Amino acid sequence: IACYKCFKNKNQRCSVEKDIANECIEKMVGADGVILGSPVYFAGVTPQIKALIDRAGLVSIANKGMLQRKVGASVVAARRGGAIHTFDSLNHFFFISQMVVPGSSYWNIGFGLQPGEVEQDEEAKGTMATLGQNMAWLLKKIAG
Repeated sequence: IACYKCFKNKNQRCSVEKDIANECIEKMVGADGVILGSPVYFAGVTPQIKALIDRAGLVSIANKGMLQRKVGASVVAARRGGAIHTFDSLNHFFFISQMVVPGSSYWNIGFGLQPGEVEQDEEAKGTMATLGQNMAWLLKKIAG
């Protein structure tokens, strides 16, 4: 349940101080670009990334869009199903925060079950390389 104290405080911080969310929010504010990633858990983002994007999104809105016009990209690791939903959930954070999202040659998803197995996904590696190139190009255009 959102407490909305960030709307009262307007200090670019979540009022909950017991975890690393504010450290992550501070890094997002200080960056020109943000890459968020999540493995797929039960066809969606992990609870940890969901908590971060919910809190960072609300803090951004409370502080007059402090993340707007930054570049944001999503990356997903999946075993099978749920990858597109997870990818969309991450992108929803970027869009509601008025961020700019670069495309790639495919969705930014890699497939694998065991640790390191996704590194064998050649298509995903190519997609991520294109994403990196497009993100770098866009950052140069926006941030100079």
